[in-house]
Amino acid sequence: MAVSAYDELPKNAANFVALSPLRYLERAAHIYPHQAAIIHGTRQITWREKYVRCRQFAHQLNQLGIGKNDTVSVLLPNIPAMIEAHFAVPMAGAVLNTLNTRLDAKTLAFMLDHAESKLLLVDSEFSTLAQEALALVKHQVLVIDVHDAEYDGAVKDIGFIEYETWLAQGDADFEWHLPNDEWDAISLNYTSGTTGNPKGVVYHHRGAYINAASNIIASGMIPRAKYLWTLPLFHCNGWCFAWTMAANGGTNICLRKVDTEQVFQLIAQHKVDYFCGAPIVLSMLINTPKDKQITFNHRVEVMVAGAAPPAAIIEGMRNIGINVTHVYGLTETYGPSALCASQAGWSELSIQEQAQLHSRQGVPYPLQDAMKVIDPETMEPVPHDGHTMGEIMFRGNIVMKGYLKNPHATEEAFAGGWFHTGDLAVCQPDGYAKIMDRSKDLIISGGENISSLEIEEVLYQHPAVLTAAVVAKPDPYWQEVPCAFIEVKTGHELSAEQLIEHCKQYLARYKLPKDIVMTEIPKTSTGKLQKFILREWAKQRAEQQTG
Repeated sequence: MAVSAYDELPKNAANFVALSPLRYLERAAHIYPHQAAIIHGTRQITWREKYVRCRQFAHQLNQLGIGKNDTVSVLLPNIPAMIEAHFAVPMAGAVLNTLNTRLDAKTLAFMLDHAESKLLLVDSEFSTLAQEALALVKHQVLVIDVHDAEYDGAVKDIGFIEYETWLAQGDADFEWHLPNDEWDAISLNYTSGTTGNPKGVVYHHRGAYINAASNIIASGMIPRAKYLWTLPLFHCNGWCFAWTMAANGGTNICLRKVDTEQVFQLIAQHKVDYFCGAPIVLSMLINTPKDKQITFNHRVEVMVAGAAPPAAIIEGMRNIGINVTHVYGLTETYGPSALCASQAGWSELSIQEQAQLHSRQGVPYPLQDAMKVIDPETMEPVPHDGHTMGEIMFRGNIVMKGYLKNPHATEEAFAGGWFHTGDLAVCQPDGYAKIMDRSKDLIISGGENISSLEIEEVLYQHPAVLTAAVVAKPDPYWQEVPCAFIEVKTGHELSAEQLIEHCKQYLARYKLPKDIVMTEIPKTSTGKLQKFILREWAKQRAEQQTG
């Protein structure tokens, strides 16, 4: 068979290079050298300065012998060093692992071991936590202390050098290179999962590049935008917005922790255009005392994920000048991979009707190849009738490489050529997907994924517990909180307070059950726990307590 003349034209260095978000930084430094890339308190770092600092950072990593496929972990809040790590670590050829600062020492130790981390950057606020975790790690990890002028707590150094001192010793002209293959790993993020230990989700340069650009399209981002970091950068690399802001040539406004008064002040002071977060962040803003609120007269957009925004939040945000867009995704899809795209005429509807429309998970993200609601048995799309249940599945470049050192879980996740989310949904007549239930036993509390099975395993460790079942309970503040139903062994006495004290020994604070019910747990004839009944009980308890 003759080869077409079209196919005879080869790839070469002039017409094909690896896609990587590292190019976004280089471009921003050349085009907007004097514009602020990062603002943190009174400190400003321009794009040119940021580029130089990242090259110094990358050089210093290489000097430590850290290179391709080595893991660099960071335990940092939303500060300049955290943003710089998103570029400097892959510049050195290494893989960035952002650790959740809310986790317990045991879980962090597992991640450091599993990732075989060579280096850990630690903010002073988390030095004690890091020290506890490192004591459990089975290999030697180098540590660098990161001091932050905006942190007013005690400083306890545990590393061999402080970040700024170490950075200053780096080569500002360090010659970094794009990856040879855009499929190379750029970052490692751990997902809570529903069984066993957390799974390590691996991102590649191509996916990070594409989703960073996809964010710009999805949000309608204006050039040189101002972005406020209310979303933790350890959540899916800040949903890729660390790279997005370099592509946009905009300004990152750092925030160590969400303080509503400060959020209002920073949005007003810097004319912030965009921010992201879980519904709890929006709820906090709405419930800020009126004398501390500021109504904005410039366009402010927020992307919300983790739970559908209720009507009260959409209306409340609109009243203070902020427009809400609902997005959906998972750690495995680089954060947002779908959005509830607004249609013409929606704004004319009642706020309740708008909330119903915006509560849906919606349609594929602009640069995601495909998102469908599929019958997992037949692998065929379900009809667009709003009733037939299927599973949301994704396919495209904004899907993880796979789970680190877990081929079985990777194979399961990609069965049939699609990424299986585990979220059960219907597809409505207009083609928008809406989640009806989660097949994974996850509780989403304040934007954090909590495994109900992890909590149950801890509860079962108490000698007086016969049966334990944990479900999500609706909560006006956190959206969902863990609710535990307990059957006590005959001859034993047990109080909710005793169980909480037991759980505190093994679980991070945000994972603790917020409601414990001693009762007989409904089961099927084969002894399987009927969690759908427990969810209804939890819902009724929430209604009684708030009513």
